[in-house]
Amino acid sequence: LVYGDDHRGHGNTRVRSGELGDAGPDAWNKFVSDEKALNDYIAAHHTGLKVFMLGHSMGSFIAQDYAARHGNTLSGVVLSGSNGVLVNADQTMTAVRDLAKANPMGPSPVLVSVFESFNKPFTGKPGFEWLTRDPVEVKKYQDDPACGFAFNNELVADFLAGLRDLWNPANEARIPKNLPFYVVSGDKDPVGGNTVGLQVLLANYKRYGIADVSHKFYPGARHEILNEINREEVEADIIGWLNAKRV
Repeated sequence: LVYGDDHRGHGNTRVRSGELGDAGPDAWNKFVSDEKALNDYIAAHHTGLKVFMLGHSMGSFIAQDYAARHGNTLSGVVLSGSNGVLVNADQTMTAVRDLAKANPMGPSPVLVSVFESFNKPFTGKPGFEWLTRDPVEVKKYQDDPACGFAFNNELVADFLAGLRDLWNPANEARIPKNLPFYVVSGDKDPVGGNTVGLQVLLANYKRYGIADVSHKFYPGARHEILNEINREEVEADIIGWLNAKRV
């Protein structure tokens, strides 16, 4: 059985202004509590089944935080397109907080510049080629009005504060030591710093004593590995890991 949900400010889950990229106040904590509500629903309707969480990109950071707060409700976590460190954290946090105070509902120029920097190694200009080597998937993303939208300044400030807090050693150390993790990524994914940030994450999990952490990095693959040209390989690897852990 597979369950998924729109995050606040995405898809059809509109709040407050009704605009994409507006997730309302205290969005990060509500992202995590929304997943707890979904997990509670699953547990109530499917008694006795193990529950695994797969988080991709922003969802992978929500999954990391969820594992620290509610890891005892899961049997395993798959992290896709993730990271384990916030580069230039203090400087970036100051910039986004100032923008959020001055114009909370305005589109975030910080996030726009980050996405532009992601694409530069691939085409030298703004775009979404950083997502996948498959041009059909890139075009589908570009043509979808529910994709590629800007977060407002308030959400970016809240998102980065959430990352800062979840990577606080005292919080990460709350992850259950027996909770299995499978970390998957393209080795050309700029979100994870071409795996540099993921190496930090893996080292931290080892340092905290999490016993079962495995990973696979796909050569040449970019951010959306489930939309990559080797997607069948990625799907088979994730399903294989889940099958091994569900018994």
